Amino acid sequence: MSASMKDIKLRIKSVEGTMQITKAMELVASSKLRRARQRVEHSRPYFETLYATLCDMAAADPALQSPFLARRQGRICYIVIAGDRGLAGGYNANVFRAAAADAEGRDVCVLPIGRRTVEHFERLGTPIVSKAFAVAGELSVSDCFEISRMLCGLFAAGQIDEIRIVYTRFVSMLTQTAQVLPVLPFRLPEQGGKNDHSIVLYEPDGRTVFDAIIPEYLAGVVYGALCESVSSELGARRTAMDSASKNAADMIDRLSLNYNRARQAAITQEITEIVAGANAEAI
Repeated sequence: MSASMKDIKLRIKSVEGTMQITKAMELVASSKLRRARQRVEHSRPYFETLYATLCDMAAADPALQSPFLARRQGRICYIVIAGDRGLAGGYNANVFRAAAADAEGRDVCVLPIGRRTVEHFERLGTPIVSKAFAVAGELSVSDCFEISRMLCGLFAAGQIDEIRIVYTRFVSMLTQTAQVLPVLPFRLPEQGGKNDHSIVLYEPDGRTVFDAIIPEYLAGVVYGALCESVSSELGARRTAMDSASKNAADMIDRLSLNYNRARQAAITQEITEIVAGANAEAI
């Protein structure tokens, strides 16, 4: 019985230590999440302005000939953004599941962002374009422009025929949704641009300006998706650590109850043995 009580006590201390770690990770994720959400809000206007400008240019000139508008059948490059670490619930698994569902039966290559992404696609044997951007937490705006220039060069050269981004959209603290976003070739929305007869003149010409803006647009989309994914990872980790802390507290309560029961049983047994010994001496 004493051995059992000792084991329970050691288990309680172990769970208490784990709960301290999960609480600390929850606080860290909450602190980082506020800054990450600010980055998301600040990045959206830039992307929206670029996208609206490209839509207006393409809609105003139906005869615009650009390699970034040409639709081809062939290899698809997926920019897959996941986490550098685990302990974030189903965050990484949801991204990989969305990428696998969209890429099924296609000729694909991958530009992975995040250590877990690199490990996942290396294990699957998927062709990887570059591993230079493996750490999602360290990527900057300049890295996103470097990614954009590299992929736009491959797209213009015909080495890849389509570019899609797989990321996690931050909906709320409790909801993050994995999405697949086609970015190249550039697609106009159903309603087109503002006006089919634009009075804006572009120098030297519309195609040159359009082709020059496309890498900026792709860099903005990558940066926006990265900000959304980082926020989603932190939100998922915060939720997972909060759930783990609650589970640890419940486990401590159950172990404390078992410990008290074992202690009570030991005391009762000792009292019984003392009474039995006293009665034996009286006889």
